[in-house]
Amino acid sequence: MMESSIVLYPSLGIANLVSMVELSKLILTHHPTFSINVVIIGLPANPTAAAATPVNTSKDISSNSAKYIATISATIPSIKFHYLPQITLPPNTTLGPVELGFFIPNLNNPNLHQFLQNLSQTSKLKAFILDFFCDAAFEVSWSQHSYLLLLHNLSRESLESRTNPDDEDAYKPTINVSWLPTIPNSELPEANQDFRTDSCKKLLDLLVNSFDMFENKTITALRDGLPLPGKSIPPVFPVGPVIKTNMGSKLEDESGCLSWLNGQPSESVVFLCFGSLGRFSATQLTDMAVGLENSGHRFLWVVRDPPDNNGDEKNKERELEEILPKGFLERTKERGLVVKRWAPQMAILSHDSVGGFVTHCGWSSVMEAISNGVPMLGWPLYADQRMNRIFLVEGLKVALSFRESKDGFVSATELENRVKELMDSDSVKGKEVREWVWQLKEGAVAAKKVGLH
Repeated sequence: MMESSIVLYPSLGIANLVSMVELSKLILTHHPTFSINVVIIGLPANPTAAAATPVNTSKDISSNSAKYIATISATIPSIKFHYLPQITLPPNTTLGPVELGFFIPNLNNPNLHQFLQNLSQTSKLKAFILDFFCDAAFEVSWSQHSYLLLLHNLSRESLESRTNPDDEDAYKPTINVSWLPTIPNSELPEANQDFRTDSCKKLLDLLVNSFDMFENKTITALRDGLPLPGKSIPPVFPVGPVIKTNMGSKLEDESGCLSWLNGQPSESVVFLCFGSLGRFSATQLTDMAVGLENSGHRFLWVVRDPPDNNGDEKNKERELEEILPKGFLERTKERGLVVKRWAPQMAILSHDSVGGFVTHCGWSSVMEAISNGVPMLGWPLYADQRMNRIFLVEGLKVALSFRESKDGFVSATELENRVKELMDSDSVKGKEVREWVWQLKEGAVAAKKVGLH
């Protein structure tokens, strides 16, 4: 008798992989006899063919993913990982990170098709779950169960009914629906600011990692059919928060972050971390250091080397003393810790000493913060993060925002003031966000329990 299998297909990036694995764990909780197959896309053989893909950053992501996969394989044998053969980007490929995120899975379709065919010979395939960057896989799957995109203004139907071929502005979408804050065109991901781009057309089917209490207005609107009145909308089943679970103190504390946090007062530390691709210029790093020092608050800061003049990371890893202001580490050593490249984010956010989170607004990071009752300061860097910040600040009221220059620069004074606003006990705005996030933490705990008993 064939075993029942589920295939999950995450896009590149450790955060996307972790979300799929956590979803796999949730599935196994309800269906422990299922076989889980996670299909892994490898980095291209020539990643530098795409100008927007930093070489060292790509290697770093690959290394982190490999370590994570090895740990999961050793502890949960029901989750199996399958690597697709490495592909090569066409010559002169110069795509941004969002476009590249869609393009690489497209090139992998023949390899994915072969894998699914082989697996179907020995397993009964019950479901095929894919990351939205991997929607090209619909072409090789035999069934398509899709979710309506919340931002229905980006649908092809909207394009056909709203645009005038001679009006350039008509091709620039904005999100303006009654249950959400207005999202101006400039705050959408760059690749989705024009209806005519392929990536804009692809963002039609999306499974959102969320839960009822967190996004009640949006989930209710979808269930009531508000995005497309009179038309059928697939059922909406919130499955979140799907977040990484801690994997043991010994593994998690290689950087010494948790040991340091153990010596800090409750909710006294602001944590700054910007995802696997988050990098800042040398000038911005200097202002960040000055702002943190002047804020007077305790901090834990994850720093990556600044890019060189060509936008790439330098081949040789630089010491913290080389990239931060002279004397900064010594002056702040009693109340601050700075680590290079990586820190155990989920373990840190769940620590009692952490009281605030400066984040790039990646959705996995948002879910981890909410699940641990940690209020946020939004500092978006790329992709959908600027749009996410508007949701978090104006719609969901779980974050504060920086005032930044047109090029995204945040001054030392601005960072100092916003950290104080988030962390000071007498700050009205900070208190309101903290109290609401703490209620959402309880809602997240309740959402995880639904259906488990």
